[in-house]
Amino acid sequence: MLDYPTLKIIWWLLVGVLLVGFAIMDGHDMGVGTLLPFVGQNDVERRVVINTVGPHWEGNQVWFITGGGAIFAAWPLVYATAFSGFYWAMMAVLWALFFRPVGFDYRSKIHNATWRSTWDWCLFVGSAVPPLIFGVAFGNLLQGVPFQFDGYMVSTYSGTFWQLLNPFALLAGVVSSAMITMHGGTYLAHRTEGVIQARAVKGAVGAAIVMVVAFVAAGVWLQVIEGYRITSVIDPATLSDPMNKTVVREAGAWMANYGRQPLLWLLPALGVGCGLLAAGLLLARRTLTAFVASALALVGVIGTAGASMFPFIMPSSSLPAASLTVWDSVSSHLTLGIMFWATIIFMPLIVVYTSWAYRVMRGKVTAAQIQENEHVAY
Repeated sequence: MLDYPTLKIIWWLLVGVLLVGFAIMDGHDMGVGTLLPFVGQNDVERRVVINTVGPHWEGNQVWFITGGGAIFAAWPLVYATAFSGFYWAMMAVLWALFFRPVGFDYRSKIHNATWRSTWDWCLFVGSAVPPLIFGVAFGNLLQGVPFQFDGYMVSTYSGTFWQLLNPFALLAGVVSSAMITMHGGTYLAHRTEGVIQARAVKGAVGAAIVMVVAFVAAGVWLQVIEGYRITSVIDPATLSDPMNKTVVREAGAWMANYGRQPLLWLLPALGVGCGLLAAGLLLARRTLTAFVASALALVGVIGTAGASMFPFIMPSSSLPAASLTVWDSVSSHLTLGIMFWATIIFMPLIVVYTSWAYRVMRGKVTAAQIQENEHVAY
């Protein structure tokens, strides 16, 4: 079995892979849903938009469920503390997500304009709210979350829901929302044609520009925000004990990893460069290449957040020493080892099945197809 410190790093990387997988796969579904009321100008056009993601969205939810399960099993303290501190934010995500399954399944079952328009906006809410809240959550992580532990290692959150909606966190929410909208619009442009494709390109290009500007602004702002730095000696091989360290807050601390490892600058460069590249490729109607570029932009943006915070996962603004890190908030050596081998077996199966499903159902979705398959299409 791999040694404990190695498994801790591996699971930090694997959780990152799952988050990126969720953003790329379920993210383009949510991006399409966000654009739905604006790209589709009538019922047939909106059915075209819905049918580009209808056969796949449930399968793509696997990344979301797997990511949540991995955090629960690999980082139990992070899971418990995050769901306690971000309780109302997470409930808002779940309430929004409720609209997606019923929206996809029931939207076109009744021939009534009001009924269908209502479900279109419900799908918009279910698609637009989660990325926004996830971005706001990451913005708060970068600033520190007000929690601490008592003598029994029970976490206490001292903040409020409204405190989460601070300026930097909202900017991070804009980055996340624009990123997902760009990705969804790129996918939609690849799967449609004519006026729907033209509107999708317009929406995706606009979202890409907003994402790049907001991402750069957040990076500049991050340099003056008080980050976190461990000042005591850490033994990566010891059992988890979040209180067994000293941590200080100082401006620019989140930039320290880039000074130690200059290659990390490739991550924000990837986010900015591929975001702009995706926009340019869309304007040239090279939609498949644009989708790849958009996916790489997501890797760059999410990777930048992870690289900036490492080894911190959930810093504490109330008691910095209680901050949760890669080294002291993980499960046992045995648990991480079992999960690692399970992941090695099952993750390739998910990738192979998903690739096969997209290959089988590839091609353009057109208004003619929807009208010919009135009773079987979404």
